[in-house]
Amino acid sequence: MPYKKISLKNSGKKAFLILMESLQIPMNEAQKLIDKKRLFCNTKLVEEKNAILNGLIELIVYENKPRGVELVYENEDFAILEKPSGVLTHPNGRHCLYSLCDEIWHLWGRKACVAHRLDKETSGLILVAKNKIAQQITKSLFEKKQIYKEYVALVRGKVQKQFSIHKAMALNENYDGHKTRMDINENGKEAFTQFEILENFEDCTLLLCKPFTGRQHQIRLHLFYSKYPIIGEYLYGLDKNQIQKILDKTLTQKERIQMTGANRLCLHSQRLKFWYQGKEFDFVSQKNIKEEFLQARYCETNPLS
Repeated sequence: MPYKKISLKNSGKKAFLILMESLQIPMNEAQKLIDKKRLFCNTKLVEEKNAILNGLIELIVYENKPRGVELVYENEDFAILEKPSGVLTHPNGRHCLYSLCDEIWHLWGRKACVAHRLDKETSGLILVAKNKIAQQITKSLFEKKQIYKEYVALVRGKVQKQFSIHKAMALNENYDGHKTRMDINENGKEAFTQFEILENFEDCTLLLCKPFTGRQHQIRLHLFYSKYPIIGEYLYGLDKNQIQKILDKTLTQKERIQMTGANRLCLHSQRLKFWYQGKEFDFVSQKNIKEEFLQARYCETNPLS
């Protein structure tokens, strides 16, 4: 999401008051902008909310640059989008040129936001709350595990029968890298996932994944732990140097496929089912995700099966 600096009126007041008056926003939003390191005075970052500002006052603002996204459903409170693989759910800093927020804010304004997150390379259905009340309701639904989710994954190996993993997870504190990784940890938070076979291939299996808890990387870690890693997986199973090359996009498509088995993580948010304001909603992705996954294993210069 591209950004620019805009100049604010120099009023010799406290930092948060300048933001409130200039942008016509409440105090908590003004304070958040300062916490996010978006306010500058005389080119220096403003970190104190009560600092009296004099001189050149500038604010970093982000500009929406929508590229188009598939809208599955919309009502006055929420929407369902098909997130493509390779798109961040949220901008991750000033150097992020595009995220799903470009689409969401373009369509519904800055009060709209995703109700949950999908990893950058995970594709599929994502729920967007369009206003504050909808945010509170959908957040509560997720916290109370009242949203039923299904994912589809293409994994290495031929799975012979359905199985489940009930292993607690926690943040890997020993990983000194640039990306969050999780670990199986009996002292962590409960995590439970069921897996069902959709289709077997010669060297891989298409699985239906049902996470009954909502931990970060839950499906990815549980499948890695079960010895059926997702094809295209890079966070679990590779060393830090290899992970960094993928994150930095310094590999060719051929090298990425050779390293992980596909040019993307073969994981897709397939279904979202929940009750909202007394009405049941059940959304199923219409993408031909099996074909997308199989195509992700190929490269024009290095066809792989």
